[in-house]
Amino acid sequence: MGFQLQTREIGGIVVVDAVGKLTLTDGQTKLRDLMHVSTGDGMKKFIFNLTRVEFIDSYGIGELARCYSAVRQAGGEVKLAGVSQKVLEVLEISRLNTFFDICADEAAALRTFDAGS
Repeated sequence: MGFQLQTREIGGIVVVDAVGKLTLTDGQTKLRDLMHVSTGDGMKKFIFNLTRVEFIDSYGIGELARCYSAVRQAGGEVKLAGVSQKVLEVLEISRLNTFFDICADEAAALRTFDAGS
């Protein structure tokens, strides 16, 4: 199965459910394209739900970094939720864990937005 994205909105927060492998072969620019469209539409709060992401490579790390940068430049915020141990290790090696607010699950990420509002 290739990389797939589904979005939904909860109280002004865009939840992006990612499924599959975020790699050069599977990921293409789907996530980046989605972020550009969403920020262009005025959305500023995002949760990337990575619960069903099986693997991430250096390309996927680059995509997350580009998305983070695009959202921040638009005055927004991105949180990661449901990150598996395998994906977390890659985020730690790349030091992206220092940029993103990483939450245990979607509910916890939603609460952090509520607390910050």
